[in-house]
Amino acid sequence: MDQAVAIAIFAVSLGLIFTEWLHRVVVAIAGAIAMLVAGLLMGFYAEQQALESVDFTTILLLLGMMIVVSIFEPTGFFEYLALQAGRLSGGRPFLLFILLGAVTTVLSMFLDNVTTVVVIAPVTLVIARVLSLPAAPLLMAEAMLSNVGGVATLVGDPPNILIGSAAHLTFVDFLSHALPVIIVAWLAATLLLWVSLRGRLRSDGQQEGAQELHPRDALRQPRQAVMLLLVLALAGLLFLLQDTLDLDPAVIALGAAGLALLLVRPDVDATLARVEWSVLIFFSALFVMVGGLEASGVLDQVAEVLAGLGSLDPVVLGVVIIWSVAALSAVVDNVPITIVVIPVIAGLGASGVDIGPVWWALAFGAGLGGNATVIGATANIVVVTQAERAGQAISSRQWFRLGIPVTILTCAIASAGYVIAASFLW
Repeated sequence: MDQAVAIAIFAVSLGLIFTEWLHRVVVAIAGAIAMLVAGLLMGFYAEQQALESVDFTTILLLLGMMIVVSIFEPTGFFEYLALQAGRLSGGRPFLLFILLGAVTTVLSMFLDNVTTVVVIAPVTLVIARVLSLPAAPLLMAEAMLSNVGGVATLVGDPPNILIGSAAHLTFVDFLSHALPVIIVAWLAATLLLWVSLRGRLRSDGQQEGAQELHPRDALRQPRQAVMLLLVLALAGLLFLLQDTLDLDPAVIALGAAGLALLLVRPDVDATLARVEWSVLIFFSALFVMVGGLEASGVLDQVAEVLAGLGSLDPVVLGVVIIWSVAALSAVVDNVPITIVVIPVIAGLGASGVDIGPVWWALAFGAGLGGNATVIGATANIVVVTQAERAGQAISSRQWFRLGIPVTILTCAIASAGYVIAASFLW
């Protein structure tokens, strides 16, 4: 009975998140409260267990990075990079496509994907208008490439932070294991996107329009931008030395946030107002719900059912996880999927299965699957909204036609990279 109730609460919550009938934060909070109340009444879940189920390493790491980004935004540095890319392209669509894609991808490796597209999308609309180009193709490409690039680093994608915390993976681990595979996947995705979209990126007069872009005008606080770049460089160095110095990534992120606040002295209220508190609350509520599933024994039963997979070679198991998690991430936000799958993989490890390589399969599947549909990743929804406001609506069918090939191609490359690395390198 305990398990049936826990499953029902979680399933209803996940269904409401998927339909977007209510805001996902409202659903997550209501689901967490329902799980806790049911657990208290039925005796399988208590307040202390709910608190212990929240992964505060993940929450604090996200908070630290969000504060740094929040301080960075008013400087205009991100807009400067995008406008510089537009100017350097000389109005040539192919070069503009490559440069904007590269800027978006690099930023998404160190910032949350949503933050990246929120900053880049409005600038892309300006560049497209000046160069007499349609913005929708550029926006779709930016969202998809940001999703691909985010898989490459520990802090580039929320699922990576979750996985890194659960599996004790460092920033260097992601650079050595995920980055090489993602570089190949990114190149292939960029080529496929260009071939698919180039017919829509034709216009006259781009050469002259490029001279109307003035990147320096966007850089509103150059001194502060330089200081923040130094803070990020220091944080990056500490991430690289994380093992040697025995530092928790959350401590590094919060330390970077504190140093940035000290050096720049921004308006604290305005800075904190730009932090995505809804994301942190959403994560915390999901952790509480999944904790209820674990306390009721649901996840133990799932692990027992999947124990048969333990007989599979870790390489085969990893490929299965890449494609199954990618398929789920196409229709449900990859964060709840990752939070649910993590304890299942940990359970397989407890039963003696070699799960070391499997964590990377989960990262690839969760990060790359979101490109398939409009609702597969929050970054996708952001650019669709921006395009609609600019009068260039992107339909779900348009996204599906482009996103499915990109997802299949990148997952195939990730699978091949995983098989090679897990068999011979890891």
